[in-house]
Amino acid sequence: MTIITKATALLADIAVETDRTDAVQSFVKQETILVTLATTDGIEGTGYAYTIGTGGTSVLALLRDHLLPLLAGKDARNVEGLWQELFGLTRATTTGAITSLALAAIDTALWDLRCKRAGEPLWRLAGGHRREIPVYDTEGGWLHLGTEELVASALAAKEARFSGVKIKVGKPRAAEDAERLRAVREAVGPAFHIMTDANQSQSLSSAIRLAAALEPYDPYWLEEPMPADDISGHARLARSTRIPIAVGESMYAPMQFRGYLESGAASVVQVDVARVGGITPWLKVAHLAETFNVQVCPHFLMELHVSLVAAVPNGAYVEYIPQLRAVTRTEMTVRDGLAVAPDEPGIGIDWDLDAIDLRRVS
Repeated sequence: MTIITKATALLADIAVETDRTDAVQSFVKQETILVTLATTDGIEGTGYAYTIGTGGTSVLALLRDHLLPLLAGKDARNVEGLWQELFGLTRATTTGAITSLALAAIDTALWDLRCKRAGEPLWRLAGGHRREIPVYDTEGGWLHLGTEELVASALAAKEARFSGVKIKVGKPRAAEDAERLRAVREAVGPAFHIMTDANQSQSLSSAIRLAAALEPYDPYWLEEPMPADDISGHARLARSTRIPIAVGESMYAPMQFRGYLESGAASVVQVDVARVGGITPWLKVAHLAETFNVQVCPHFLMELHVSLVAAVPNGAYVEYIPQLRAVTRTEMTVRDGLAVAPDEPGIGIDWDLDAIDLRRVS
């Protein structure tokens, strides 16, 4: 039997592994919301979601007060049905971050159960396209770092056989961003990919100027140049520059991606499994993007996203930002510059429950 007998949630604060700043914020801590589901066949599945400093207790309250009590007695095999049922019961708070994060924690736990019961890893059960994925580094590209630090980090990533690095942009003057990018490009050469990320900091006019300043240095993409709600602005920007536009980390429902793809406002989709509501909607976005011949390069959560990128044919990149090492017994494998999806049954994360308990928020 696969009936859910117990559903629990907790919140743990995980300190950031290094200072992380962008044009609009700093990564204060990872508020990690974990959901564990037990079933009558003796299997447990654990899923999670996160914030970067605020709202974690609100997600926990939504889970404990409204969503988890509804799971008792449900068949854990009915992943799509359970997602739709819970989504329907939260219509008063959708589409929005708090609800999507809560749904994601449950949905990833259900997928963990599904994979363990089948004896298969997530990358195979979700599609099984390939096991090894190119990886790019973000840890050496934060906005507060000086140009020399950016160059040194990019060269280290190239030496480690990574395929690219991300440089945060959004300095007061576009010329300053361009100069930082120029220095990195000259150091790494023309074949190495350099992603850029403005973190929604620009207006349409400043984004057009920024893109023009960066173009000579061949960025692989310009990420979230403007607020994520501004589909028409991103479409106008995309028509004005040769740089591919990447969006997705700040979208919380699959239909938001449809508008971007239909209007030609995005050339790269960065759907985040926690923010979009779980693995179930993540896969829908990935397959939607495939129909537009658009690559999927998800935001953050490399420990989980490596398996999902490996599952789909248009999965192109994993973003290297290690953040779970303090609460897991293993970490994502990178071999010859490629991220390797875990092959154990489940979502591929081996949680250290003692370490999590030490960081639990009461």
